[in-house]
This record gives sequence, structure tokens and C-alpha cells, in this order.
Amino acid sequence: MWQRSKTLVLMLGLLVSYQAVAGSAWDSYKGRFLMADGRIIDTGNNSVSHTEGQGFAMMMAVRNNDRASFDKIWGWTKKNLQNPETGLFYWRYNPVAADPIVDKNNATDGDTFIAWALLKAGTQWNENKYLTESDAITKALVARNVISFAGYRVMLPGAKGFNLNSYVNLNPSYFIFPAWEDFAQRSHLTVWRELINDGQKLLVKMRFGNTQLPADWVSLYADGRVTPAKEWPARFSYDAIRVPLYVKWAQPASPLLAPYSAYWGRFTRTQTPAWVNITTNDPAPYMMDGGLLAVRDFTMGQLPAGEPQITIKEDYYSASLKMLVSLAR
Repeated sequence: MWQRSKTLVLMLGLLVSYQAVAGSAWDSYKGRFLMADGRIIDTGNNSVSHTEGQGFAMMMAVRNNDRASFDKIWGWTKKNLQNPETGLFYWRYNPVAADPIVDKNNATDGDTFIAWALLKAGTQWNENKYLTESDAITKALVARNVISFAGYRVMLPGAKGFNLNSYVNLNPSYFIFPAWEDFAQRSHLTVWRELINDGQKLLVKMRFGNTQLPADWVSLYADGRVTPAKEWPARFSYDAIRVPLYVKWAQPASPLLAPYSAYWGRFTRTQTPAWVNITTNDPAPYMMDGGLLAVRDFTMGQLPAGEPQITIKEDYYSASLKMLVSLAR
């Protein structure tokens, strides 16, 4: 009896310890980046806010069963960023500007994460209003940002400025496959399956140069050609790093992961360049660390066990990548 009681005490202790550890990364993240009003600050970019960060944090709150934080983040986002005419969201908020929202365009990665988090929240907490709000956002996304072009179904990065008639500019890190999968299951609309299938086909075509990696921004021409977009540096960098994350999140054994593992496998872990020019093959003069390494480790099946460590020196984006990798795993 004594041995059995001792075992029970140990098991309870381990459970309590696990729960404490499980919440520690989220607590650290909130302590660093969540303002009292629900705004997530980008500490690497003059403490502005983006719909991307709001959506990331909403998803983190759901996965940590933190409804109070979720409601705070969603409440601020809805009040300050939602465009009443479109139902989508202004992508950037600068708290020190005379007009905090100068650019009235949306960013579909942020819109997608917000809708996805609302869908998860509605399911987890049995709250129909979240599901209704999610459905309204996904409907607006399809109506305003999804087009057929060059034989592909694509989601434009924003409603304005990306369809240049003879070509469209795409951001492959906005191909958020696990969210699209959930939207397909929720709505049963074929458009989400088309986005998934055509997005995967486009990623195969976006294998550029010696690295066989996509650029952060890619142009799709009316004849079906794809090239690195001339308006941005031809780099696999801080945007495109999310491509393998979302691919593996949706399909852990996807063959689309092969080019990333192959390229990163050329280097030791601590000597992996932070980015590479996919036209010239010139690597970054500095190495991966923080969240970039977390994505690398996750993609290559080398992610250490346990919660991510959000250090006091870590900026918003690095910490967010670490947290997203943890959610994906």
C-alpha cells in the first residue's frame, strides 16, 4: 500500500510538473510580446503590430487553453484592425503614427491565422460565435483574395497590388496548408482543396537554382512560368522559412520537404546560413539561430524534446517561429 501511494504521488507530481512546463513557453511569450490591451508587439520592428502576430498568438492561446488571453487578443484585433467593408483585416498597426493604419490593405497570412484560430477556438470551447466569425472571414478571403490564374487556383498575398495582369506576385509562406485543410473540412468547399493541390504543384515549380528552394516572393506568369519576383531580393529567407513548417504541419512525411532537408544537410547545424540567394547561391554572412534553427530542426526531424525556450533577448519573430514549431509538433 505504501509503495502504491508513493507511485501515485510521483505520478501526480510528474503531471503537475508537466502542466507547469507546458504553460511556461506561452507565459514567457505573453510576458514578452502581449500588451495589456491584447496587442502583440513586433519587438524587431519598432513595436508595430501585424495581423500575422495577432493570429499566431490567438492560435497559441487556443492550444494552451487560455481563453482569457484569446478573447483579449481577438477583441483588440477585431476592434482595431477589422475592415468593416470587407470583413478582412488591415495588416499593420503603428501605435505612434498619427494614423496607426496608413496601409488599408490586408495580408492573407494574417487573415488566415485569425480565421483558423477562431475555428479552433469555437471547436475547443464549444462557442458558436467564434465559428460564425471564422466562417465570415474565410468567405471574405475566397471572395476577395482567391483567383484562378495561369491554370492555378491561388490566394493573393493581399487584395490590392499583387495582380499585375501579365503576372501575379505570390508569397509561398502564405500557403498555410494545415489551415486550408481545416477550412476544407469545415466548409466542404472545393476551393480549399484546389488551393492545397495547386499550392503543392507550385512549390515544385518554385525550386530555383542550385539550392532548389523557393524565394520569399515569386512571380507566376500567365503562361505558367514562375520566377523569383523582381520587386524583392531573390532569397530564401525570413518569409520562405515558414514554407517547410506549414508543409510538415499538414503532412509530416511530405516529399515536398526534401529540398529543405537536402540544402540544410550540406551544413552543420550551427553553421547553417540564415538565408541564401537562390539565384547566385550566395549565403547569408551570419548563421541561423533561434526560431530559424527550430524550423530547420523540425523539418529534419531533429527537434529536441520539451517546450521551446523563449529567452529575454529573443525578438518577436524568432520567438513566434519557436512557438509555431511547438504547435506543429
